[in-house]
Amino acid sequence: MTAGAADRARYDRATAHLDAPVAIVDLEAFDANADDLLRRAGGKPIRIASKSVRCRALLERALARDGFAGLMSFTLAESLWLARSGFEDVLLAYPSADRARYAELTADPALAAAVTVMIDDPAQLDLIDAARDGGREVVRVCLELDTSLKLFGGRVRVGARRSPLHSPAQVADLARAVARRPGFEVVGIMAYEGHVAGVGDAVAGRPLRSRAVRLMQAAARRELAERRAAVVRAVRAVVPGLEFVNGGGTGSVQHTAAEEAVTEIAAGSGLYVPRLFDNYTSFRGRPAALFAQPVVRRPGVGVVTVLGGGYPASGAAGRDRLPVPYLPEGLRYDPQEGAGEVQTPLLGTPADDLLIGDKVWFRHAKAGELCERFDTLHLVEGDAVTATVPTYRGEGHAFL
Repeated sequence: MTAGAADRARYDRATAHLDAPVAIVDLEAFDANADDLLRRAGGKPIRIASKSVRCRALLERALARDGFAGLMSFTLAESLWLARSGFEDVLLAYPSADRARYAELTADPALAAAVTVMIDDPAQLDLIDAARDGGREVVRVCLELDTSLKLFGGRVRVGARRSPLHSPAQVADLARAVARRPGFEVVGIMAYEGHVAGVGDAVAGRPLRSRAVRLMQAAARRELAERRAAVVRAVRAVVPGLEFVNGGGTGSVQHTAAEEAVTEIAAGSGLYVPRLFDNYTSFRGRPAALFAQPVVRRPGVGVVTVLGGGYPASGAAGRDRLPVPYLPEGLRYDPQEGAGEVQTPLLGTPADDLLIGDKVWFRHAKAGELCERFDTLHLVEGDAVTATVPTYRGEGHAFL
């Protein structure tokens, strides 16, 4: 029996009493992935990206391990909810225009102490001040550095279009603007190198592209390490008490951790290991978060139809944004239909061994987005479900 077949047998036994669609997290794999992230971080603390987990119970499980410290949230509303839930260190990874939540933040000492907001433009400070509604609490601020690699005098850009702050002088100027402004305090710098951390460098069947990605990433790491160190020096000249410098992501943990200027690493997807993280030479994780759809039809030889399953991931549209049929091994989509909203035909020899009501296990393309489709995650240990916990959705929250 292959390792995949053994896992399928475990998951089927564990969820035999549950009707599909159903979502699980294999705790042995989750914990092994957490250990691997810590090993790659080399002693630097890991701040967990909450959008990649979207389940309070599993955030708490990871944070209970030595080496994980703090959360990186994705909306201000989520940040305040997490802080009120007892999480004491929440870094909002994206600028917000949520005036109502800023009014809450600036009026509550406990929230203001627990939540750090992201800015890259003085206009964001204006918005916060206009939203205060009498709130006088000092707002903790993190400055975001643009990590993109610019080539040929800036005519070619590699990386996400995030912050407008690219040079040390630009970041230091904003730090000075914040320092001069009552009601705000710069406490950190964040620089997320998505073109390194979030792009696989070993794509199956595409050796030339993979080689090009590796060359690009090596150049990007060298350039960013030098520039990030210069940015930190420039900002510390303005803010000597800077608390943290955050960098990285699941795909670049060990590289970013090697930079002396970086004090903490951001990661989250590496706990679940969705399909987009299969294509890396630097690490191998274990798929921990899965969902199952039930077989509802057998249209013919070599084909079954499962209920639903069309759960595409965000990002540029493409086949890599679709969930992948995982277990039993050897199933594939019908190219004329793909992953459907209400039904999904699957082709392949294993289809002939599947019966009506059997489960087909899938992996989502991304990590936390799976939780937008399910109210609960069933936690599997061995061949048993040992707990069932709510996702954000199950707790009544859809923050985006």
